[in-house]
Amino acid sequence: MKLFAISSYFFNGIFTVIMLVMGLSTPGKAEITSLESANIDDILNNAGVALVNFYADWCRFSQMLHPIFEEASNIVREEFPDTKQVVFARVDCDQHSDIAQRYRITKYPTLKLFRNGMMMKREYRGQRSVTAIADFIRQQQVDPVKEIHSLEEVNTIDRSKRNIIGYFEAKDSENYHTFEKVANILRDDCTFLAAFGAVSESERFSGDNIIYKPVGESIPDMVYLGGLNNFDLSYTWAQDKCVPLVREITFENGEELTEEGIPFLILFHLKEDTESLDKFQHEVARQLISEKGSINFLHADCDKFRHPLLHIQKTPADCPVIAIDSFRHMYVFPDFKDVSIPGRLRQFVLDLHSGKLHREFHHGPDPTDSTPGQEEVGDIGASKPPESSFQKLAPSETRYTILTRDRDEL
Repeated sequence: MKLFAISSYFFNGIFTVIMLVMGLSTPGKAEITSLESANIDDILNNAGVALVNFYADWCRFSQMLHPIFEEASNIVREEFPDTKQVVFARVDCDQHSDIAQRYRITKYPTLKLFRNGMMMKREYRGQRSVTAIADFIRQQQVDPVKEIHSLEEVNTIDRSKRNIIGYFEAKDSENYHTFEKVANILRDDCTFLAAFGAVSESERFSGDNIIYKPVGESIPDMVYLGGLNNFDLSYTWAQDKCVPLVREITFENGEELTEEGIPFLILFHLKEDTESLDKFQHEVARQLISEKGSINFLHADCDKFRHPLLHIQKTPADCPVIAIDSFRHMYVFPDFKDVSIPGRLRQFVLDLHSGKLHREFHHGPDPTDSTPGQEEVGDIGASKPPESSFQKLAPSETRYTILTRDRDEL
């Protein structure tokens, strides 16, 4: 358990007990829905927003969270009485280990946010207090789509962000409701805007229209050509635009990326070395697009993440360096200069999936292998929950302290 989490849970628990003793908190009848295999899909699929507490009865921190979670539910229910608009639910992970496995729950308690049945990547990481949880749900109810009242506003949007703009004849239309649903799910990844009626007329020469404005002033817009009322097509298109193929790993998102449960292919590069990053992004798109979903493509600042580099016996002077973090071992791509050789980077990833990299680490190069083997450094052991080298460098170090230690040393 993380030291940071322990202190947060401890003080929140003490605060709650004090408030109860003083009579300042009077929990009413909590409306917490217990989820199990028979009802989980029906309840989550029909909930606009659901906050689910994955817990274990034997966990002291789970026990401390129960009254806080229940009181937050009471407060939220008073503000949002529609039982399908907001749902507070819980899963006993000991009784329903299949559900815990389905959602990759590896620590307790874990609070996950769902929208229309889809689990959001970012779990709740705020304070475990009644006020903080209630405020978090209020924030989720804020309309993710900003209405445009004049097309001139389009010329002033922030081009350092990814923007998706919808032009609709009417706000109360199936096309817009689909757009709004997509925006709710991807609100943390893109900025969504919409214009209606006369304001949008000049952009609706062939009907309702959705465009994507990429980061940067000189990059042309991209038009969505699928069915506007087809959620699956709309979401797939928007996700492809809003979530980059190669993402940056930072102090803030390192644990979130690990909790996605798939290995990392990481480029370590100096911040000013955009040439190596461009080359890496190009080769990932050229060689590995079919592997999206089975491995996370990431890039990291060599100076900020010195410790993971040391873990593979490298320093910022060795950058650019490509490595795979499987959460058990780290494997180093032999030479960055070879990244452009057709199929070389892809083979590196395939060797991970086939077990070849792991096998060669323990038993040496395959007898039939005529190509140089990839280097694997730093057996950090099987971990449960899985932890990347960004999170665990020594048994006594927690995920949180590793990331904050790197930051403090800059």
